[in-house]
Amino acid sequence: MAGNVVKGTHGRSRKGHLGPIGPIGPAARTAAALVLAAAACVRCAPVAPQALASRHGVPFNGFSTHAVVLDGKAFDLDTFTVSAWVKLHSLREPQVFVNRGTRAQLFTLYLFKGKVRMLVEYAPDKYAYANADAPKTEEWTHYLGTYDGTVITVYANGVPAGTAKAPGRLPPSEAPLYLGAEAPWASTLDGWLDDVRTWRRALAADEARRVAFGGEVAPADLVGRWRKDTLRQGEWRNMADESLSAEYLDDSKRPVRKDDGYRGIWYYNQPSNDEYVYKYSGGLGTYCAKHRPFAIYSKEANKTFFCYGGTPKGKNELLHMVSYYDHATGMVPRPTILLNKHTDDAHDNPVISLDANGYVWVFSSSHGTSRPSSLSRSTKPYSVEEFEHVLTTNFSYTQPWWLPGRGFLFIHTRYQGGRCNYQMTSPDGREWSEGKLLAKIDEGHYQVSEPWNGKVGTAFNYHPQGTGLNWRTNLYYMETDDFGETWHNAQGKALTLPLTEVENPALVHDYKADGLNVYMKDLAFDSKGNPLILCLTSKGYESGPENDPRVWTTARWTGTEWDLQGSIRSDNNYDTGSLYVETDTFWRLIGPTQPGPQPYNPGGEVALWTSEDLGHTWKMVRQLTHDSAFNHTYVRRPVNAHPDFYAFWADGHARKPSESRLYFCDKTGEHVWRLPPVMEEEFASPELVR
Repeated sequence: MAGNVVKGTHGRSRKGHLGPIGPIGPAARTAAALVLAAAACVRCAPVAPQALASRHGVPFNGFSTHAVVLDGKAFDLDTFTVSAWVKLHSLREPQVFVNRGTRAQLFTLYLFKGKVRMLVEYAPDKYAYANADAPKTEEWTHYLGTYDGTVITVYANGVPAGTAKAPGRLPPSEAPLYLGAEAPWASTLDGWLDDVRTWRRALAADEARRVAFGGEVAPADLVGRWRKDTLRQGEWRNMADESLSAEYLDDSKRPVRKDDGYRGIWYYNQPSNDEYVYKYSGGLGTYCAKHRPFAIYSKEANKTFFCYGGTPKGKNELLHMVSYYDHATGMVPRPTILLNKHTDDAHDNPVISLDANGYVWVFSSSHGTSRPSSLSRSTKPYSVEEFEHVLTTNFSYTQPWWLPGRGFLFIHTRYQGGRCNYQMTSPDGREWSEGKLLAKIDEGHYQVSEPWNGKVGTAFNYHPQGTGLNWRTNLYYMETDDFGETWHNAQGKALTLPLTEVENPALVHDYKADGLNVYMKDLAFDSKGNPLILCLTSKGYESGPENDPRVWTTARWTGTEWDLQGSIRSDNNYDTGSLYVETDTFWRLIGPTQPGPQPYNPGGEVALWTSEDLGHTWKMVRQLTHDSAFNHTYVRRPVNAHPDFYAFWADGHARKPSESRLYFCDKTGEHVWRLPPVMEEEFASPELVR
């Protein structure tokens, strides 16, 4: 079937675009009657819908607003229908219109992967969904989904759009009904809702069309109806049954809670169908090198604040966790659960920052555009007990730097036909500049950035066109000393942005000519502000000895040229550690350079190396971990690292799902502690494992 084509107030053609209705006077009733008459004949002349699109609806802000009917028993039905008028401000995903249950359970009417889905769990842990086209932004669209115990049907503006077989019944549950969100702070709608309705049976096609055109349909079977004009001071009255009225909430404070121990996320990427099982995998709570920083020491509080990707007990689902190590007591509190990302993708891991007033900021990343990203700030300085939501947006590979007297210079990636290097700036973390594209060469980049005395540098590789993202090569460097207004190369030559050509003045070395892949690891500076880049080179992306040697390589700007050195070997491209330039002639490297229990997979045993000749030679001072059951991965350097919390990492089995624990070590590597996986008290001392 095809929907009527109607003309809007600006003369644009809009297919089936109609808005919710409210109480209408005689003139409006005449217009509504014309529209209803049009509904009876698909081929009739277009009709102006202004009378049906005159209301603004109930607003949802895309992060904290939601409405909930806590008593969900009335919605535990064999068959049912749910409908809503929707006007979206943006098409970020997912956005939930109406929901019961956790993700992929019970039922959800929502926007996801470019479609509006009516999802139904028709048997325990089994679900199906029917799709309709996504709406246009800033235009009212009516969606209605039915489930008759056999088939799911979804309608857009009264027109059938998709079906799916789903024989069975919703699993019995008393889960609440949410309007405009999956749950508090989860997949919240960014726009407006109106005239949300539920029925205790599946409506027929003609009934669904009448609902879209404002009709009163099956009132005896109506379980709930919530309209804008029934919302009063936080109570959204249910016109069908006032005992099932919804509570409408908008609280910018995130509802955080404490966990009972420190558990990291386990993640894999790209099955390899060989003995190594995956391209990369393991305990990735401090993943990836392009997320930084994970920890920061505050002299004022004498605490190292840190974040990581965690999991709830018994479920590998990504939680954004925040905590601190108290250097005065040698203890850690129960970690704070900031939010649930509802994915197991460690690319969504958080990073942390402190502003000039000691407020803790958490930047919650996303892998591409399929999930929202957000900013949260502690409500008190040097505290992780309570956070407020500041912003919902989208960014990836997250690297925020607080520059004293300036604010945040936020280096990040946006997925726009590839991985594009971007910056944003903010004086306070609340008001942000527009994004500024720094580089987009061929299919994009991976970058690592670092501040030094008011400037910020970034080093990156690039993905050659047509080779796929597993191929990454070349090394580039650029820096800014005026808060991102201008950028120049190490020589001081101003760059014309964005960089789009392979050959450009930011090029450090042409590794493509050498036939080598380049994996970014770290960036540091000497006392003069000269950059030192840490990367790893190999002959290919696949795991195994065929792509040896894998060389930890430093690129140091001498003041006149780039000096490239490398002698430490590794057995996987994703072995990641940190570079510490403690003096101009004494460097330290802490990383999983030694083969682990799962050789040629990411990570291994952690070792501490030093160089006293500008990276020309390295000496392994000591191996920090021995005889481990799991590989240790992604050893990270805190900002302003304290000698007692000098590196931070996780472990995990590199070839199959496992638990993951979190560790830190002191500056000398003589002591290694494991954060307590289980805590019985509010505070605990980390376990000394070396």
